[in-house]
Amino acid sequence: MYSLNQRFDNMEIPEDEHMTAGHVACAGCGASLSMRLALKGLGKPTALVVPACCWGIIPGAWPQTAMEVPFFNTAFMTTGAVISGLKAAYRRRGMEDVCVVGWAGDGGTYDIGIQALSGAAERNEDVIYVCYDNEAYMNTGVQRSGGTPLGAWTSTTPVKAPKSESKKDMDEIMIAHRIPYIATATAAYPHDLIAKFKKARSMKGMRYIHILSACPPGWKTPENMSIEIMRLAVLSNIFPLYEVENSEIFRQTVIPDEVEPVNNYLRSQGRFKHLTQEDIQVYQREVTTRFERLKERFDRIAT
Repeated sequence: MYSLNQRFDNMEIPEDEHMTAGHVACAGCGASLSMRLALKGLGKPTALVVPACCWGIIPGAWPQTAMEVPFFNTAFMTTGAVISGLKAAYRRRGMEDVCVVGWAGDGGTYDIGIQALSGAAERNEDVIYVCYDNEAYMNTGVQRSGGTPLGAWTSTTPVKAPKSESKKDMDEIMIAHRIPYIATATAAYPHDLIAKFKKARSMKGMRYIHILSACPPGWKTPENMSIEIMRLAVLSNIFPLYEVENSEIFRQTVIPDEVEPVNNYLRSQGRFKHLTQEDIQVYQREVTTRFERLKERFDRIAT
């Protein structure tokens, strides 16, 4: 079905858990599984900074928490600034080994937080910024974001007027900042996701990881279909898995043996139920065009 980068051949998923049971995520939530896997790759010491988003409430109500690493809540637009300041504070205290990670949704990344993120990237801060992308403002009622795909239903782009703009290409925006490391990942391929977080942890400077995160309520999907749907996004090149070093070395890390049509992905979700066959053809052309541009830069030999 697909080929993995050779560095996964003998990789085992770490048994250590840095996130406990008892969180309040929805059943089938891609964001909760992504965090669990990411922390396996990051290990300790790690500190998380989270703005307003689903993950602001997933750990549970204070003083109880499902997290076994420091967890800082911050304002919606400030993730990039807070991780920069927190890293400086740890450095001042002689705690250089603490990995500071910003963990924000697409609304807090594509829209409200992009200015602070861009500033941190320009300064090449020694931090990791993660966008867990569920393609809408899910925590406040499924409103459209810059990460919402073309044609998708949300509460602010209803069926009679679905989103008419293409999804903002945040990956290309971050590549343009020429930071040391950029990667895409999804919990449907846990070895790939964990390996990318391990690699990011081992590097210095600004690292950006973009995670596709299924949201059953917002995507209108069965809770037991999240992994399959995220996998379809990869196999159809809607969300290709790759990494970029210094905006120069492009490497596809999961290569489908046979590319799936986008129709299978779109028809699996209620948010796209209203699309006509002509709409789907438009979507397919957009996906194909974007991937062809990206493919030209890939080193197809896994190293």
